Amino acid sequence: MRRPKMSVAATAILAIGSVYTLLPVLWVLIAATKSGSSLFNSSTAVPGTSLLHNISQLNSYRSGLFWRWMYNTLIYAGGGAFLGTVLSGLTGFALAKYEFRGKKVLFNVLLGGVMVPAVALAVPTYLMLAKVGMAGGYLSVLLPSVAAALPYGSYLGRIFAASSVPDEVLEAGRIEGAGEWRLMLRIAAPMMVPGLVTIFLFQFISIWNNFMLPFIMLGDDRKFPLTVGLFSLLNQGAQQPALYNLVITGALLSILPLIVLFLTLQRYWRSGIVAGAVK
Repeated sequence: MRRPKMSVAATAILAIGSVYTLLPVLWVLIAATKSGSSLFNSSTAVPGTSLLHNISQLNSYRSGLFWRWMYNTLIYAGGGAFLGTVLSGLTGFALAKYEFRGKKVLFNVLLGGVMVPAVALAVPTYLMLAKVGMAGGYLSVLLPSVAAALPYGSYLGRIFAASSVPDEVLEAGRIEGAGEWRLMLRIAAPMMVPGLVTIFLFQFISIWNNFMLPFIMLGDDRKFPLTVGLFSLLNQGAQQPALYNLVITGALLSILPLIVLFLTLQRYWRSGIVAGAVK
């Protein structure tokens, strides 16, 4: 049986998109194995043998400053994604399963928040936090990150709650005497796990890759996340070309936690897909 032309075209487009996406990762992987002298002088496709040396150099740079940036990024992304997921799940569940005055207005405001680019709010957020003395600390990055992720997370939470939590199950729980918080935590939350994992991953990756907000908020390089820290190293590379190897090696290492997180949590997506197919 011949494959429809549209199917072949879609497959080709996806293949081209995959190659386009993976080529920069492949370049970083190869470049991280080269020494400083061969980075710009050898063929792009030929790997070197200096990966361990580059990692050692990165580890010793300013007493392990890179790992401090890694730790900071885990705090910002992990804490922000966790808080954002909890708030998004609660908000989405309330919007999907309860009727209250102003519900449509609140939902429309959240949708409007999705349309506002986070970059446009970075400077006003800095001015507001500077006025209350919070700029420059961990909370100056963590709290705005949670707030910025909340509109889209709440939108997803509403969709997942409406599709995965039957009203009949909630009514049965109320008949058995369960309170609303217990219904949310003991009944709805387990049903929404695939959706909550999706929200967590979206928010984690968004905060992990965030550059503008911490760049504006933070002045102490000991509090930088990886994005701002590697950017500062890149700027110094103009005067010290040896730092380019550290930047590339750091970029490679910064990808690994995202890969591990995705591989660890993807089983929840599979369970959600299977459950949806059975229903």
